[in-house]
Amino acid sequence: MPIFMDRHEIPTDLTAEHVAQMHQADLKVQHLFDCKGMTYWCDEKRRTAFCLIEAPNEQAIQKMHDHAHGDLPHSIIEVDAHIVESFLGRIEDPQDVEQALMNAITDPAFRVIMVIETSNYLNRVEANQFSIFTQKFHNSASKAFKQFSGNVVNKDNNTYLVSFKTVTDAVLCALKIQYNFKYVTPKHESFNRRLKIGISSGAPVAKKAGIFGDAIALATHMCEVVKDQVVISSEVATYYDKENNSAIIDEELIRSLHPEEEKFLTELMEYTEANWNKPSFNVATFSKDMGYSKSQLYRKLMNLSGKSPNNFIREFRLHKALSLLHSQKGSIAEVAYESGFNSPTYFSKCFLNTYGILPSKYIQQHIA
Repeated sequence: MPIFMDRHEIPTDLTAEHVAQMHQADLKVQHLFDCKGMTYWCDEKRRTAFCLIEAPNEQAIQKMHDHAHGDLPHSIIEVDAHIVESFLGRIEDPQDVEQALMNAITDPAFRVIMVIETSNYLNRVEANQFSIFTQKFHNSASKAFKQFSGNVVNKDNNTYLVSFKTVTDAVLCALKIQYNFKYVTPKHESFNRRLKIGISSGAPVAKKAGIFGDAIALATHMCEVVKDQVVISSEVATYYDKENNSAIIDEELIRSLHPEEEKFLTELMEYTEANWNKPSFNVATFSKDMGYSKSQLYRKLMNLSGKSPNNFIREFRLHKALSLLHSQKGSIAEVAYESGFNSPTYFSKCFLNTYGILPSKYIQQHIA
């Protein structure tokens, strides 16, 4: 049976004890709706609660809550139990709550999300072999995660998705990984090895689909777009300040985005993802549809990514084209047109300038 997580906004007059009582009310009637309440998280500070429920569908959850106490969830998503446990550390009520059912769970579901990327896009797509670099980096990163209580949710040869309970642990872990990175990177490979770390924070059920969808998307965009090596969201910076008595973050090591930069980054990637393969997608339509003049878009994009709008569009298309080639989604000409290029010849030239190899040679060496 599917597992769902729902989100409740807690009114100011409700306490954690009230939420515990509502959870118990759910458990008493859950059998009537073929549901099983697994556990919940309550965050009085942020006025949110999240229920983890095994149910046949979303409608059954709505009916159960309505019958039990009338507090309907604001949103519901389907989740994977293993992923939930990786992010939040548990998928059932704590033992002390099982022994004393009316004890309130005051465990917030708020988490700090770290995304790490360690290679350029070409090597990320290949990711076939565990090189000496990869082994050393994984060993180094694993020690840092353990030291700072980071839970690894997902990883492959070149990327990590990690969950932390506190902002301080996440930031200190990032600095540790950043410091160690230069010692595990072979000098002869430094041209194609990079480290990008994005750190954001949030709730498991928000606007974007999937558990922690908003926080993961922002952290990923930081890695993919922002030119600095370690980037944190404005919310992470605020919590770090509170947790560390206004300690100053070293701007030489970590870039903290302003809220308006985050808004621009999110809008930028949402628009680009929706339009990258259209031949009509150019700087003129880019700036117009985003609501900026060409000069404004240029300044904002250069400040964030170090790339002009033209270069940003071209490199984004090339990254997508590389993935299509790697997945064998068509011939070079077909991939060129699918990626928004008007000429296969120009596409091959741009591909060579960016990746140092012709697309035909890439196919021969890595796919054929």
